[in-house]
Amino acid sequence: MDSIVVRGNGPLKGQIPIAGAKNACLTLMPATILSEEPLTLTNAPRLSDIKTMTTLLQSLGAEVTSLQDGKVQAMSSHNLDNHVADYDIVRKMRASNLVLGPMLARLGHAVVSLPGGCAIGARPMDLHIYGLEKLGAEIELKDGYLHAKAPGGLKGAEMELAFASVGATENILMAATLAKGTTVIRNAAREPEIVDLADCLRAMGAQIEGDGTSEIVVQGVDRLHGATHQVVTDRIELGTFMLAPAFCGGEVELLGGRMDLVQSFAEKLDLAGIDVTETKAGLKVARRSDRVKAVDVTTEPFPGFPTDLQAQFMALMCIAEGTSVLEEKIFENRFMHAPELIRMGASIEVHGGTATVHGVEQLKGARVMATDLRASVSLILAGMAAEGETVVSRVYHLDRGYERIEDKLGAVGAHIERVKDQ
Repeated sequence: MDSIVVRGNGPLKGQIPIAGAKNACLTLMPATILSEEPLTLTNAPRLSDIKTMTTLLQSLGAEVTSLQDGKVQAMSSHNLDNHVADYDIVRKMRASNLVLGPMLARLGHAVVSLPGGCAIGARPMDLHIYGLEKLGAEIELKDGYLHAKAPGGLKGAEMELAFASVGATENILMAATLAKGTTVIRNAAREPEIVDLADCLRAMGAQIEGDGTSEIVVQGVDRLHGATHQVVTDRIELGTFMLAPAFCGGEVELLGGRMDLVQSFAEKLDLAGIDVTETKAGLKVARRSDRVKAVDVTTEPFPGFPTDLQAQFMALMCIAEGTSVLEEKIFENRFMHAPELIRMGASIEVHGGTATVHGVEQLKGARVMATDLRASVSLILAGMAAEGETVVSRVYHLDRGYERIEDKLGAVGAHIERVKDQ
């Protein structure tokens, strides 16, 4: 198992290329199941989660070939010969459940294990089941597997989600493309990854309107054809690297960055004393003074402050001037990084879904442990601003969501290296 060693850093300078979005690519890959013709994704991120989804699709009979050092995923589902998504694969990653809707729509039946992923609270499948049952599916839970079938095929329906769930919106949207008639999804998720999926499905021949709003309308078609689609920029990697100069000073340009993907996040950075400006190539970020100011945040569905940037922002608030309050309203259990930051000298009080952070002038390097994907990178950022050396263990979480992070941060002057644990 690897660890990341980080040493306190001076100002950063240079450019960081931002990869394609993990959460978009993991949704786009199952879309291949909807068609017998090839689907090719460009700008794919090179992550362990992508390999897990590749393994899952291959287990169902799909052909998946990684090209151009992993930046292109070429897929074909012309010969699906298995309808069971096995626990041993699905347990590694929650996004595995996104094969359920496409398999129901194309094959009329599916058996999918309940999913795994980061332990950041309950993320039930009830909204996925609700939406697919509205489309005419019959779903039963047996021995940890969802057994789903649609004997008469899926049929369009109107529905309203109790919560604007990204995963449920994606699963229902994919299933609805091949359902007979019109489907209306109200209180749909509005994330850029939803829009990216809809763009890809339209390129495959789907008829979709309203993506990016709270009401999506899908007119089902008889079949979808092949397509080539470019994966949208990863807004979470973008936001994470936007914080690097906030911790260390200096100026960093994020290549491929787009303000529309991180508008609410950039507004909080501005309040903290960090400038974000658009360039021809992306976004440029620089800290206005030696110390950032405390800012309160509340996580919300897009276009609000992203839950996937809460841990990183909390780490920054640990060295801010003043006291900040962070409210987590998306996932419970998402303050597991707080005890590790406290080991580095941070002053944090957690009560339920609220964390109060009293900024300190200096963090101290320490041995800390990553508890989940976003927590792991928050500890790396904190280590870059700490005195001495920080060793972050259990970084296998990190490789699920960040592409070659030590190379990217090292290229702008960070003191960071990956080491093999003894």
